[in-house]
Amino acid sequence: MPFTATDFPGLLIYEPRVFNDDRGYFFESYNYNTFTEGGATMTFVQDNQARSTYGVIRGLHFQLNPNAQTKLIRSLSGTILDVVVDLRVGSPTFGRHFSIELSAENKKQLLVPRGFAHGYSVLTETAEVLYKCDGFYHKESEGGLMYNDPTLNIDWKVPAGKEMVAAKDLVLPNIEDCKTNFTI
Repeated sequence: MPFTATDFPGLLIYEPRVFNDDRGYFFESYNYNTFTEGGATMTFVQDNQARSTYGVIRGLHFQLNPNAQTKLIRSLSGTILDVVVDLRVGSPTFGRHFSIELSAENKKQLLVPRGFAHGYSVLTETAEVLYKCDGFYHKESEGGLMYNDPTLNIDWKVPAGKEMVAAKDLVLPNIEDCKTNFTI
């Protein structure tokens, strides 16, 4: 199977089979049957795409139940450090973070289940990110965590003073003050 399990329940790395030849390459970035056989049975309903420059940190974001989202994240160009934080009360990895480099070159994707905060930093001059969601955007359900929460101690691989963070993300709570309704 093209999936690699992580230590976080439900968090999977997807590595598609890539067919290279003298014309370039071809791969299936998503195939319902492949995902279902791998245990990923959600139905995606929305695609989001963003382009950002070096040092941008987006996140850490989530939507509360009943509007939580499973996401499948990949980089179309450039390299990002994709980061998730498990917010599911009762999970053995509750309050811990996981990170992985996703790039146009490695073609890896991260399948993030509901109950995780998600964000990424841009490690190349620019990056374009595409993520599929199994639920629609719902503004009233938005939540988030402070990207530089000292308890989480996330290394975003961007030097201090080089990060670019949206004003709305600079007022998010630390994990101990974050209100969620996720359980496992």
